[in-house]
Amino acid sequence: MPAGWKCNLPGTSLADGGSAKIVIMTAEQRMKKHFEDLALPLIASLYNHACWMAQDTVEAEDLVQETLAKALRAFASFEAGTNFKAWIFRILRNTFLTSRTAIANARTVYLEDQTATMETADPGATPEAALIRLNDQAAVERAMEQLAPHLREVILLCDLEGLKYREIAAILDVPIGTVMSRLARARQSLRQILASHFGERA
Repeated sequence: MPAGWKCNLPGTSLADGGSAKIVIMTAEQRMKKHFEDLALPLIASLYNHACWMAQDTVEAEDLVQETLAKALRAFASFEAGTNFKAWIFRILRNTFLTSRTAIANARTVYLEDQTATMETADPGATPEAALIRLNDQAAVERAMEQLAPHLREVILLCDLEGLKYREIAAILDVPIGTVMSRLARARQSLRQILASHFGERA
């Protein structure tokens, strides 16, 4: 090795006196870093969904912070190979259900969910999924605000967040059939609202 050339191995640093100090992460540190790698890219999505649920930006921030703290504490129970996004969104929703806003509104049993129906959502690409990504975001947001909360929630999870029916069912703690039925009604309602909006502008 040429004189004066110092080589640092990965994970090492030169301490005083030129000796190498190996930095070893503990199991807890590795787990925290893995959690951060998975969670940090989802913060914007979590905040957006929290805003729709709470209808308040400050409360949404608190919900996301509490969700991240709970998820980190429970991360050891996360099953590797499953959808982390679906897992943490369920924690977000459960956190919201214990919030002041959710308690004030009370949990509603929707009668249409109790009725057997053949109406199901088309699993393929939908006009609503494209409309959510339109440049006219103000019109889309106004239309979404007019949906009932339980319909808005399912269309956001499916068409905006890209979650599968079974994952949405786990997040909402309802049968897959209920997810499909709500999604069909949500898409139909959104289509009618947007058609009315764009019709008025024509």
